[in-house]
Amino acid sequence: MKIFVGQRVLAAAGFQPARFIWILVLAFAATAQDRIVIQTSAILDGKGGVLRNQQIVIEGGRIQSVAPGNLKADYDLSGMTVTPGWIDAHIHLNWHMDANHKSVASSSRLDDGALYTEADAWMTLQGGFTTVQSVGATIDGPVRDRINEGVLPGPRVLTSLIQIQGARGGGRGQEPHQWTVDELRDIVRKNKTDGADLIKLFATTGLGAGGAQSMTDEQIQAVCGEAKAVGLRSVVHAIGDAGARAAVLAGCTSIEHGTFVKDETLDLMVQHGSYFDPNLLVLHNYLENRASYTFTEEALQTLEKGLAPTQDVIRRARARHVKLIFGTDAVAGSHGRNAEEFIYRVKDAGEKPMDAIVSATSMSAESLGLGKEIGTVAPGFQADLVAVDGDPLADITAVRRVRFVMKAGKVYRNTR
Repeated sequence: MKIFVGQRVLAAAGFQPARFIWILVLAFAATAQDRIVIQTSAILDGKGGVLRNQQIVIEGGRIQSVAPGNLKADYDLSGMTVTPGWIDAHIHLNWHMDANHKSVASSSRLDDGALYTEADAWMTLQGGFTTVQSVGATIDGPVRDRINEGVLPGPRVLTSLIQIQGARGGGRGQEPHQWTVDELRDIVRKNKTDGADLIKLFATTGLGAGGAQSMTDEQIQAVCGEAKAVGLRSVVHAIGDAGARAAVLAGCTSIEHGTFVKDETLDLMVQHGSYFDPNLLVLHNYLENRASYTFTEEALQTLEKGLAPTQDVIRRARARHVKLIFGTDAVAGSHGRNAEEFIYRVKDAGEKPMDAIVSATSMSAESLGLGKEIGTVAPGFQADLVAVDGDPLADITAVRRVRFVMKAGKVYRNTR
């Protein structure tokens, strides 16, 4: 069964929620078998290894064995390349295009917001991404929960629910004022109680504003310290070097974007074991869909100028053995196209294809605290698998040709 759902198709059709739900019901009809045997000719195991002519045996949603064999195959993926399910560590599932192909970051109606978020989740899964970290909107929570319950199809979702910034808005006619460190700790604890999987904070302004540090060192320390105390990871929006450095020294889990991070801060990341998540797709997506956004010409020029330093920081981080993970910052227009990040990182930032794939599998899994569950094709791991037509080690654009997607032993795409 082939089912393809796209944002423009949904928007052009007026979204028709009832029809969309029936599509999801049909797509979600298949359930995991007691035992599944998959024949392969090439596996990239997620750790940098290549396995040839193996059979993957799956039971109860987990990989039981990976070895040569003569069992009857339920799925024959010979001639394709199999990898672990891909992981996008930075995504915004709620951003979508409306009927006029204009970007919308939130919906006034809760049901519409949930349906658009689920539509984006479905397209992302179809594109080969079996786990995503959405950072964050409150609507992510109920969609995550319905996916976990098996009611809706989608990737495994981790979400921050909210995003923490250093300043809060004042009343009418009042200037915004800074949160105290105690107030920030309270926010972290409430976010944990509300069901967040992680904490997202802004240590700097955005790229268009120059990326200057926008939270004090003490505020960053309070947020990341409290997150650790309550058992949550902390991911930090940091464009400029000062904010990134402060976040690393505060023990935050990962640095997002890092456009203007200096070598000394990259070295600090290595020393502190920080993860680094630079993103290229988001910049290209804004530029390719400029009519869908309200950017000024000056802002568009700033975004375009951000490409070269992002490519450069990826090269420098890789040379210093920073723990590079894989995130796209996917917003409206890029859901389902997340794999383009592979291509930008290889063709523009000089990554080796295998390094990019490891970044999107075992390394990202480790950054999410799921390194023993997902991101690797090996016994004991969840059966998250993607098969592409071709060899991405020889031609990275093979990642565009996803033919098979399995998450936890259930098949969600099979278009061989």
